[in-house]
Amino acid sequence: MIHAEGVAAVTDTDFDAEVLGADRPVLVEFTADWCGPCRQLAPVLSAVAKEETQRMKVVRIDADTNPETVTRYGVLSMPTLMVFDGGEPVTSMVGARPKRRLLQELEGVLG
Repeated sequence: MIHAEGVAAVTDTDFDAEVLGADRPVLVEFTADWCGPCRQLAPVLSAVAKEETQRMKVVRIDADTNPETVTRYGVLSMPTLMVFDGGEPVTSMVGARPKRRLLQELEGVLG
């Protein structure tokens, strides 16, 4: 599994509690070991997790080992980034991107 420091792993089992039940917005990366762009995104997500800890939580879920959640949210490509707020998905992005661009895209959701 791709490890991004500061980014917790969630599973089908704890997704509802960790993401839908969170007290702040959650950025979820749907990832897979075989995904090259996911590896490129790992340090970006680590940095975002550290810098934005007050405004949001950042987690990852392995798409290959957690098919229930992947199917539930219609994820077809890796990496897919989804922001959940109040238990609902509020935005979705597909593909790796630099930190600055990711933060700009998140600003519209996080305000």
